[in-house]
Amino acid sequence: MVRHTPRLLLALCLATQPVCADEKQRKLQQELKSILEQMVTLQARVKELEARLAEHDNDTATESNSATKADSDEIESVRMPRAPDPRLAQLERDVKAAKNAPIRVGGAVRFQYVYQDYAQGNKDRGGDVDFDLIRLDFNGEIGDVILAAQYRWFQYMEAVQKAYVGYNLSKFWQAQVGIINVPFGNLPYNSHNYFFSSNFYAGLEDNPETGANLRYRSEKWEWDLGFYKNGEQGGVDGFVSNRDDRYAYDPVGIRIAGEGIFDAPSEPMAQNNSWALRGARKFTLSVDSNLELGLSVQHGDLHNGSNSVGERSVLGGHLRYNKGPWELMAMASRYDYDLAQENEGVVMGAYAYFDTMPARATLYTLNLAYDLPVSWGPVTNLRFYDNYSLMSAKSGLSDDTFMNVLGMAVSAGGLYTYFDLVTAQNHPFVGGSMGVDGGDTNTRFNINFGYYF
Repeated sequence: MVRHTPRLLLALCLATQPVCADEKQRKLQQELKSILEQMVTLQARVKELEARLAEHDNDTATESNSATKADSDEIESVRMPRAPDPRLAQLERDVKAAKNAPIRVGGAVRFQYVYQDYAQGNKDRGGDVDFDLIRLDFNGEIGDVILAAQYRWFQYMEAVQKAYVGYNLSKFWQAQVGIINVPFGNLPYNSHNYFFSSNFYAGLEDNPETGANLRYRSEKWEWDLGFYKNGEQGGVDGFVSNRDDRYAYDPVGIRIAGEGIFDAPSEPMAQNNSWALRGARKFTLSVDSNLELGLSVQHGDLHNGSNSVGERSVLGGHLRYNKGPWELMAMASRYDYDLAQENEGVVMGAYAYFDTMPARATLYTLNLAYDLPVSWGPVTNLRFYDNYSLMSAKSGLSDDTFMNVLGMAVSAGGLYTYFDLVTAQNHPFVGGSMGVDGGDTNTRFNINFGYYF
């Protein structure tokens, strides 16, 4: 819009008026002059308001520009690195450490109910409830070095179950050094029940020694190669107070004529510089069934602390078949203690007592199990099983050893409970020994409650 200056308009009006105007005309001119002066004042007021409005617009624009810059700075701060916050840096280090060093501490507390028809006092009382064990487990890795360790405290002894370090050499290969299980047969166990199989009492199931393992695992193959310098107690003259305080059975002496089957050995002996090789081929038969077949070999020296007193050799073959909830395990093995002196067998030590087994024997195991998932409060699974073991062709003895365990295992949160009905003849922990003839057939009912964490 075009604006005109009021003084210019007044000059034009006066210039057009006649020189000899009358009084009326002069009054009109005065009124016009007054109106024009008001217009000048109004224009000044308008200019003042326009100036203030312009100033307000500038302030608004400045604030808008500042906000835009702040937004831009915020965006830029996301794009551009800032100076490191020491608290954030420490938090990142803590998170990294938590991810790379998860040494997990776990364990178990177990107690049990026992009824033995071969122990008159226990039978008369209707069985007994006693403490079994407390154990601690350490598992994990720091800087790619694996740790696995377990220690157990019983009422009557304490013992290490395993303690080794390992390293994954590749996707398939792993090396382990320390107190570690000797690979043999079905792994990790050749049984489903609390009492294992008879192989355990001959030192052929879940048996730790001090040495090194090299393991290979793939979809189709398992290979284990191990060298063991001596047992977990440091050899025949290791610095231990009781050579029978062991988690698993090991040869600790030679049983000579005239000694009782449960006596401490007068002729000490232990394994030395032993080797183990295990191979297994796995077959996928269908979506829910698979088969594993394998062979195991062990060989090593026997030492009395001063000299070699013989050699120990073991050969075994195993089978494991899974189909859905069913599992079938079978195994046959033969062990031979070729001793340089006459003997009545081999002294075995474990669980704070000594026992005797023949110097040579053949073992057979056959196990069947069925898993039933359930949803009964905390109970999530029931495992039903029947495990059978037989030791025959025993050197110097005519009677066989057998054990049958019919049972059920219940999973309920951290609680794992075995219900075992054990029937056996000439068997450790069931009123007998593998090193004798003529034993009775005994029955033991056992409920072992274990809380694992």
